[in-house]
Amino acid sequence: MINSTQKQRFGSIKYIKTQTGIIDPNVLRNNRVIMGLENDPRADIFRVLRTNVLKQLRHNNWNSFAITSATPDAGKTFISVNLAIAIAMEEDQNVLIVDADLRRPSMGQTLGLQYDFGLIDCLTRELSLYDACISSGIERLLVLPGRNFNKNPSELVSSRKMLDLINEIKSRYKSGIIIFDLPPLFAADNAMLLMPYVDAALLVIEDGKNTSDELQQSMYILEETNLLGLVLNKSRRPLLTHQYGYTYETG
Repeated sequence: MINSTQKQRFGSIKYIKTQTGIIDPNVLRNNRVIMGLENDPRADIFRVLRTNVLKQLRHNNWNSFAITSATPDAGKTFISVNLAIAIAMEEDQNVLIVDADLRRPSMGQTLGLQYDFGLIDCLTRELSLYDACISSGIERLLVLPGRNFNKNPSELVSSRKMLDLINEIKSRYKSGIIIFDLPPLFAADNAMLLMPYVDAALLVIEDGKNTSDELQQSMYILEETNLLGLVLNKSRRPLLTHQYGYTYETG
């Protein structure tokens, strides 16, 4: 049972949840969650990305943003998880990351978390947000994981239940940063349905795969969305952190 005092503390990652994650460094290493490892020199690129994203969020008084990609397998969840941890590493900066990819949820697997409930249970079983969230095992980082949903999720994503849940998340978590890991833009309409409910978006582009036409189409889809920037992922080029956009080699 969760009392009123606990509910008031939901905005803090110090909040004790029924579902508690235990971080395994080997799992993080295998899944390239480099921000969860100590003294990994590759983490600097995510610190640069964090600085640029937080600067824009604070300047515009925003606290929520989505991360999506043009096509599947571009590495959006890899970017989402590492950026979320990077932001949570800032003192007094709490982060809630939501796995809103109902077709291919992978947030929990990437972090090596074991859990019984997730976002889909809030929508289909009326599970409370408190019971669905899980402590990641990383200080100041809370996760609302995803679970497989075999039916077409478009109607569920556009439902009143989803809108009410997003409004509850934003209301309960005003003092923190909320990151939504969305499906790819071209995979289905789920990302487009959810985009109006976030303050801004970060677009992940897969180097060597996504074409200029796909990039232009993505920008067209996001034309009414506040774009924080582009992340060029799986790049074999030298890191060019001074440009508008960020590159990272995932191996």
